[in-house]
Amino acid sequence: MAIRNYPYSQFNFTVEWDGLNGDTIQAGFQEVSGLGMEITVAEYRAGNAATNEPLKVTGTVKTPDVTLKRGVIGSLDLYEWLHAVRDGKQDQLKTVTITMKSEDRENVLKWILSGARPMKFTGPSFNAKGTDLAIEELVLAAERIEMKDAA
Repeated sequence: MAIRNYPYSQFNFTVEWDGLNGDTIQAGFQEVSGLGMEITVAEYRAGNAATNEPLKVTGTVKTPDVTLKRGVIGSLDLYEWLHAVRDGKQDQLKTVTITMKSEDRENVLKWILSGARPMKFTGPSFNAKGTDLAIEELVLAAERIEMKDAA
């Protein structure tokens, strides 16, 4: 990946995961939020330490929940995955890949969510007087997140 002097736009990205039948599902989402990680730090001080400052020890790493939003398109792929997890199928943990693209649609960076499963689904709101699009929201819990060069 070539480093450039100005940041990439946020509106070019794809989301992919393995479908229930082993095929790769690529979905057009409007918004992805919550990518990140948190590393806990514990403080420790031995009673016979020469100074009063505690040592900082790296603890566990937490991956926050990732929220995906998209317009309702009549596809049941998200629901089928949610339904399988709801029914207790433990083999439905997926690898979800979010790929950022440059303005000329070349892959730039990837965020890979390992051990991802849906934990919350929110359907669209309906209003007969409105003109907004119907949006559905899926929240994923993942065990690990990696960031990689997409080239």
